[in-house]
Amino acid sequence: MLIYGLHPVLEALRSGRVKRLRVGVRADRRIDQALALAGEMGVAVERVDGAVLQRLARGGLHQDIVAEVVAAEEYAVEDLVAAAGKEPALLVVLDSIEDPHNVGAILRTADAAGVHGVVRQARHAASLDGVVAKASAGALAHVRIATVVNIARAVEELKDAGLWTIGLDGSAPERYDAPDLTLPTAIVLGAEGTGLRRLVRERCDRVVSIPMAGAVTSLNVSVAAGIMLFEAERQRRLLRPTGEPAPQRPGTDAE
Repeated sequence: MLIYGLHPVLEALRSGRVKRLRVGVRADRRIDQALALAGEMGVAVERVDGAVLQRLARGGLHQDIVAEVVAAEEYAVEDLVAAAGKEPALLVVLDSIEDPHNVGAILRTADAAGVHGVVRQARHAASLDGVVAKASAGALAHVRIATVVNIARAVEELKDAGLWTIGLDGSAPERYDAPDLTLPTAIVLGAEGTGLRRLVRERCDRVVSIPMAGAVTSLNVSVAAGIMLFEAERQRRLLRPTGEPAPQRPGTDAE
């Protein structure tokens, strides 16, 4: 797989995923930093002209650097839940989001908000390639991602694991900040335009919306993800009232 751009390539180098590096001829402090990292890790480096980089990046903004990387580690849904350790899990579920710029932006926000992992569908989903890596500003190299066949089934699996599943839908009457997001939670996001598919929406424990005060009736899905995830981050910074037990999912045994 090829990725391009300074931030994505630097993060891929730091994560040890780069097999080969191709760089242009222009001088740049950050390219020098990438070359130094490549040298430390024994990564092969090739100097090429701009036409070669343009072809490899398929017209994308490569910033004079393209890397061949090993595929990201594959995770199962249960791996993402386990990654939370003793913290209440916070996951993101992407239901048929196909725009790579949106997926990249969501991964960038997920990394910033401390999300433990992202669940995506194998079909009707953006490929995790150079465009996503570039849009994520390198977060693709760090966020755990589980790819599943069926999102509705994955939502049920998360519920069985003790997570509350909160869908985001513009038509929902409940506000996005009403649920207790300090609990183990999966935020479920639908494709821009079509939103959550019916079966996925029906399987969510709650469905919430972000109030819109202006003339525009919807937000970009990556912006909506940011609002929702940082509301969860805000709530988690506040201490729960002393002695108040955390509510359990129906059918989930308390420890």
